Amino acid sequence: MKLLKLVPDDTNIRFLRWRIPFYVVSMLLIAASWGLVLTKGLNYGVDFAGGLNITATFTESEQAPVGELRETVAELGYGEPIVQRFGEDNQVSIRVPLPDSAEGNPEAAQNIANAIVAELESGFADFRLDGNENVSGKVSDEFRSDAAFALIAAMLAVALYIWIRFEWQFGVGALFALFHDVSLTLGMFALFQLEFSLQIIAAILAIIGYSLNDTIVVYDRIRENLKKYRKMQTPELLDLSVNETLARTVMTSLTLLIALVPLLLFGPASLFGMVAAITLGIFVGTYSSVYMAAPILIWLGVDSNSFVPTETEADKQEKIARGEA
Repeated sequence: MKLLKLVPDDTNIRFLRWRIPFYVVSMLLIAASWGLVLTKGLNYGVDFAGGLNITATFTESEQAPVGELRETVAELGYGEPIVQRFGEDNQVSIRVPLPDSAEGNPEAAQNIANAIVAELESGFADFRLDGNENVSGKVSDEFRSDAAFALIAAMLAVALYIWIRFEWQFGVGALFALFHDVSLTLGMFALFQLEFSLQIIAAILAIIGYSLNDTIVVYDRIRENLKKYRKMQTPELLDLSVNETLARTVMTSLTLLIALVPLLLFGPASLFGMVAAITLGIFVGTYSSVYMAAPILIWLGVDSNSFVPTETEADKQEKIARGEA
């Protein structure tokens, strides 16, 4: 019985032939993503925005009365509420900013939540409270700064590791690929106004880890081929390296998608944003390993003639075994 091979052994796709058009498209997508983040902004969850967050279901309605809810809560005088459908059409998330008097005062915040819930229960017969939580403005500011620091530190640590593991050109390439992946993920959340919470930070860190793993596999094969094919042109060598690792890349991505897609389609609404971010990250992480991390080595001057990789102890032992030492 022959094993099914998604990628034939003799695959020879000329990925690098399209490196410039794909780089242009990627730069435009990065610019558009940051444009969306700066203009539309991210739809911060209560973790980052602070305030009260009340989730509810209208048990006898096909759709939640978002407009009426907004007017009812606004009339209570606690500030302009943000009312959005959450999960099913009859489920809503109601976010209300906390007044200064309730900052750092859990009892006062709970009294406000109780007053809002009581008003909604009296005004809507099929209103069912699913949960409520509150986060002070000071804590949410700390969450935002800590999350930004975590993302930046992760990307810089990855670049430093690859710099030490390979050479500085590889570190720059990996850092740019990670910046591309994170930018497109943020752009998706700004475009569709999906809730951006601490769960999404965890998802982005997972994307960084996946993209790094894929990039290191490609880079490791490039380094090996730089030592084997000293006279080969760099674009051809990069194409060869990517094709040699393509089967592993496809199988890894497909295995992850088999687990993620059912969760994306049938999983709970509370996990939708996180799963959507990781699913997008699988695609952009794979794409960036091929069309971001690899081609940039050409423009940074890496080639078979001028670039001489550091000979490790394992390399020396291999040469001795072959009788070349």
